[in-house]
Amino acid sequence: MLLEFRTSNYKSFKDELIFSLIPAPKQKGLDYSVLEETIEKKTYKGLCSAVIYGPNASGKTNIIGAMDTFKSVVLRGNIRNEDDKKEPNAAAYALELIPNSAMDQAEPVCFGIKFITDKLFIEYDFSMDLGKFLEIEHPRRVLSERLSVNHSLIFSRNQGLEFGNLQIIREFLVNAFERNEDGAIALAKSNLNEEELFLMNGFKTMFSAKLVTLIRSWLEQKFMVIYRADAMQLIRKLSDPKKKSVYVEKTLNEAAAYFGINSNALGYAIEGDSDEAKLFSVFGEPQKGVAIPAELFESYGTIRFVNMFPLIVNALLNGGVLVVDEFDASIHPMALMNIINIFHNDEINIHHAQLIFNTHNPIFLNSNLYRRDEIKFVERDDESHFSSHYSLSDFGTVGKNGVRKNEDYMKNYFVDRYGAIKDVDFTPVFEKLMSYGKEV
Repeated sequence: MLLEFRTSNYKSFKDELIFSLIPAPKQKGLDYSVLEETIEKKTYKGLCSAVIYGPNASGKTNIIGAMDTFKSVVLRGNIRNEDDKKEPNAAAYALELIPNSAMDQAEPVCFGIKFITDKLFIEYDFSMDLGKFLEIEHPRRVLSERLSVNHSLIFSRNQGLEFGNLQIIREFLVNAFERNEDGAIALAKSNLNEEELFLMNGFKTMFSAKLVTLIRSWLEQKFMVIYRADAMQLIRKLSDPKKKSVYVEKTLNEAAAYFGINSNALGYAIEGDSDEAKLFSVFGEPQKGVAIPAELFESYGTIRFVNMFPLIVNALLNGGVLVVDEFDASIHPMALMNIINIFHNDEINIHHAQLIFNTHNPIFLNSNLYRRDEIKFVERDDESHFSSHYSLSDFGTVGKNGVRKNEDYMKNYFVDRYGAIKDVDFTPVFEKLMSYGKEV
């Protein structure tokens, strides 16, 4: 369960962004949105969803991009650029794109996260010196790094490396650690690499591979960040695949039928020498009919839904966090509304899955669908060009700017009660074009 994500000096977010899924105080109603986990007699609460609003170029996608970049850097364990440039988020592999482009002086880039996995409350953060925007040759350094488990410090890295009470994670420590504790600590302190995260290197090797595996597994399998959902293509890998065979998944096709796909089935087939199966439209019996690549027959919205649906299933079955840029693009609002309601259904969402997405669709600004602390806004200052982030719950409930539970959130948003909206008028552009035409 994700509780909080933080970053600063990430693209348009110069100042610290705190994206919180911890319920705001004094919020009443829609209790099904509040998830609870108990660890050592302490109960933690988290929101099961969040929707992010703001005008174009305000920084909404930068929040999701920051999560994706954080995940990428931690998993590879260093702050060097990544050679594999397949993913659409360029900042995840070319870190010189991260620092705010308006800064005259280099400032640290910071990331932090709080989450719960396997009955452990994990807090991990780090900061790094990447130089200024596009400063490719700048010598990079990890400036700080800190890991806490169940509110107890495990290690802290600043000028050097310090350790907390490692007995807190005794069951996760490597074999015979107690006999070699002093030597391991001395070796770790003397072998810090400025470009590598201690968590994924020295700590994993000499202290606790088990704990790092838990953290890594959560990031890889449960923290599903989809940057640029329009570029996403789900590829299946089948065990012992047979050429010229089409594999039809029953659950996917049942969901597709509810979505509106009734004239044909959907399946996965192998092409060429690859073992990766891609989506096909299937006509007739799966093994006897005709299969053609889905992009030649299905609509963009259909393909988007089919690519997204397995991730939704994965999140709900495994208690994952699904974070999606433009989740609603090309998909009918009624289908999206139902998916959101499933995450809000505490009889189905028993594993505490969470859904986070940004959107321009005002239909979700509904007090019967979202709590005030689940509705997030992003706006960008016209002079500084820095982004800021806040929740509807930050307005409070009293006074001139207070927001009450039964208010018409959509109406108030469009009359600029909450900010994060911009009046767009292209008329001057076309007036100039028309005047140029008259002069000619």
